[in-house]
Amino acid sequence: MFSAAIQPGLVSLFSSTGFNPLGLFETRTDESLVADAFIGLLNDRSSEPKPQSPVALVSQPPEEGFVLDQTVLHIQSPSLPKTFILCPAQAAAGVELGLKHPWVHLQVRNMEKEWSFEMGISDQTGRKGILRFSTFQKHPRLKVNSSPPLLHLPLSFPPSSSQLTAWSTISLHLPAFLPHFTNTSLIDHVSESIYDEVLHTPVFSKASAPNGQYSHTSYVKIYPTCRLRRIWFSDGGPSQKLPWEFELYARE
Repeated sequence: MFSAAIQPGLVSLFSSTGFNPLGLFETRTDESLVADAFIGLLNDRSSEPKPQSPVALVSQPPEEGFVLDQTVLHIQSPSLPKTFILCPAQAAAGVELGLKHPWVHLQVRNMEKEWSFEMGISDQTGRKGILRFSTFQKHPRLKVNSSPPLLHLPLSFPPSSSQLTAWSTISLHLPAFLPHFTNTSLIDHVSESIYDEVLHTPVFSKASAPNGQYSHTSYVKIYPTCRLRRIWFSDGGPSQKLPWEFELYARE
């Protein structure tokens, strides 16, 4: 998708206030949860416009501090796997983002519900892995019976008592996660189904896992439940100077 393009130092993949925010994304809601699963744009302060019946928005956490007087993307469902946004929209057909930036950033509101997101990454030799972050995950787990291998990591928001707003910017340095795909101490022994008949340990070849230099991100997938303002990739970390429109602003 972007692999053949000249990539600037900062690429905005999603902006809730931009034109056609979901133009690059596939959106899917759980059809069995018609009253509960919902993806839509609304104002963070007023939660308007309300979704059409029978959908009801999840209860809002108490407003402590600032909320945004801006349009954001609301994603909700009590069941995560079948409700999501995915970029690129053709990821199931093998299309990859091809973004080479080492940092990814997400501006997201803590809705005090379970939330998860994942990314496909690749090393310089073409070996692939999946990074999944979840607020309900307690310990790091490496699942080697999936193809590509999946590294599932805990995710937590800053405590509300230390924040002026429920909104946070999550910044991840993607190359730092590659060594964990070959850390056999993280293998999920309970859920793995591929075993060596003699040793009774999961069969796992480090040669098949991404463990070289980081190459690119192949896709981004956001699950419920959250509010999302922006996703961007950059060459620099959290200290990198950003355009003014990337900052979080509240109404006075």
